[in-house]
Amino acid sequence: MKHGLILTRSSIQGQMDAAARADAAGFESVWTTEFFNAHGLVRLAAVATATKRVKLGTGIAYAFMRTPMLAASAAMDIDELSGGRMILGLGSGTRSMNENWYSVKFDAAPAPRMKDAIGLIRAAFAAQKGGGLRYEGPHYQVKIPQFSRPGAPRPSIPIAIAAVNKGMVRTAAAIADGLVGHPIYTRKYIADVVKPELDGSRCELLPYIITSIANDRAQARNEARMQIGFYYTTRLYHSVLKPHGWESIGETIANAFKKGDFAAMAAAVPDEMVDAIAITGRPDEARDQLAQWKGLAEHVLFYSPSVGIKSERVAENVDAIIDTFKAG
Repeated sequence: MKHGLILTRSSIQGQMDAAARADAAGFESVWTTEFFNAHGLVRLAAVATATKRVKLGTGIAYAFMRTPMLAASAAMDIDELSGGRMILGLGSGTRSMNENWYSVKFDAAPAPRMKDAIGLIRAAFAAQKGGGLRYEGPHYQVKIPQFSRPGAPRPSIPIAIAAVNKGMVRTAAAIADGLVGHPIYTRKYIADVVKPELDGSRCELLPYIITSIANDRAQARNEARMQIGFYYTTRLYHSVLKPHGWESIGETIANAFKKGDFAAMAAAVPDEMVDAIAITGRPDEARDQLAQWKGLAEHVLFYSPSVGIKSERVAENVDAIIDTFKAG
């Protein structure tokens, strides 16, 4: 099983330092995230300069808040900067993220738009050797007769899509090299819903795994519990709960969030849900728990909780993840 690390350190320097440690520890990949106050592609460029071997991914960058051409050019820049180590991970984001954070109208059917965006990005990659770029799609049209990309280290760059519900999972299976699994994926959801859609495709599952490592088991579990509760405040993700019959838990969490009762959000997450989603405990326990993902994914992305946790503890946990899952 290949190991990836989500770079949850808050500062750019902290992410560079963690990435360098993961690189030296034999990790397969490191990934930046994106938020309203952090640009995932800029941060990944910084990480590229701090690493030598490890693959570099955006996990994820927002697809619709920037044009596909800007995503493509940034990916090509980082691929050149890193000597061909880039993985472009894209996600649609929620309606609230698009409209409230970036003032971008959200398409009611994001999967077809994602397919079109990736079509244009792949066309830009294919045009690196010259000859111009022309693309005509339902959402995007580009005409650049003089397009070329001197210095490209390889003819194409892998693209991964973030997906929760079946429509986007099917889109990933049809057109992407990878599917970035949401942190709230349960193993049952992967087995029953996600993997059947990916079977027979070239698309590799890259699941986030919420991971909290501490000698105090209760602390580790509570950190994971808070992160899980945070995600289930979004009802869009409640489809993951259906195979377990946990829809009422999702509603309890969402209602607690509306009231601003963050303690109740975490308290509503039962132990069974923590066990189905996360890795928690001492290093030896964490290594044993990872075995539960064998047969579900060959490349997993460890993700430190950060909701309600001091930055020093996040940094400590990221270091513990690297030390626990280092090669050899």
